[in-house]
Amino acid sequence: MLSKNQLGFLYMFISICAFSIMDLIVKWSENYPVGEVLFFRGFFGIIPILFIIPKDKYLNFYKTNRGFLHFKRCLSGLVAIISIFIALRNLPLATVVSMTFAAPIFTTIMSIIFLSEKVGLYRWLAVTVGFIGIIIISEPGFNSVNFYYIYPIIFCLGLSYVAITIRQLSTTEPVWLIGLYFSISIMVMSFFTLLEGWIFPSLKDFFLLSMIGILGGLANLWLTQSYKFSEVSLVTPLKYLALLFAIIFGYFFWNEIPTYKTLIGAALVIVSSVIIFRREIYLKKQVSISRHE
Repeated sequence: MLSKNQLGFLYMFISICAFSIMDLIVKWSENYPVGEVLFFRGFFGIIPILFIIPKDKYLNFYKTNRGFLHFKRCLSGLVAIISIFIALRNLPLATVVSMTFAAPIFTTIMSIIFLSEKVGLYRWLAVTVGFIGIIIISEPGFNSVNFYYIYPIIFCLGLSYVAITIRQLSTTEPVWLIGLYFSISIMVMSFFTLLEGWIFPSLKDFFLLSMIGILGGLANLWLTQSYKFSEVSLVTPLKYLALLFAIIFGYFFWNEIPTYKTLIGAALVIVSSVIIFRREIYLKKQVSISRHE
C-alpha cells in the first residue's frame, strides 16, 4: 500500500506524462485547423470529468453562484490554450516547454494587481532572473522576426490569471465543476471556427485527436489528486521532468536539438520559479499553480 506522499508523487508523475504526450500530439496535428483540435480537446476532455461528478449532483451539477468568475477563468484559460497550441506547432518543443515554466513569474506580478499580495526582495529577484531567462531563450526568434515566441509568453499570462481565478473559485467550487465549465467553453469556442474548413480525420487521426482531450482532462484531474494526497513541496519540482520529455520527443520525432541558449535560459527560468515556489512555502501561501488547461 502506497503512502499519501507516494500516491501524490505518482499522480504528479502521470500528470506530467499525460501533458507531455498531449503536447506531442498537438504538435503533430499541425495539418488540422487549431479550432478543430480545440474541439477535440474540449469535447473529449469532458469524458473524464463525467466519471467523478457525485451521484447526488447529477440533476443540478451545473449550478453555481459564481458564474462571472467561472467566465473569467474560462476566458483566460482559452487565451492560454490557444496560445500554447499555436506555439507548439511553430516552435521547437523544448523551447515552448522551457518558456511555460515562466508562469509563476507572471502569477507573482498578477497577485500584486489582483490579490494585493506583498512581494518581497527574494521574489522580485526571482522575477528578474526569470525575465532574463525568457530573453535568452527567445533572442534568436526576435533576431529573425519570429513573432511566434510571443505565444508562450501569452500562455504564461493566461495561465497566471487562471491561477488567480482557480484560487478564488476553489474556496467554494468543486474541482470537477471548474474543469467541466472550462472544457465546455473550449468546445463552444471551437464552433466559431467551423467556417475556416475543418478536415475530416482518418480513423487513426481521430483516435490521436481525441487523446488530446482525454489526456488533457485526465492530466488536470491527476494534478489535483497529487496536491490532495501529497505535500506540495514534494511533488511540484517533478514538473520540470516535462522539459526532459520535450527534449526527448523533439529529438526523436522532429530532429530538434535544443540550443545552448535555450538550455541556459531554461535553467534561469527554472531557478526563478523554484525561488518563487520556496518563498511561497516559507510564507505559507500558494499563488502559483502548475498547468491547468
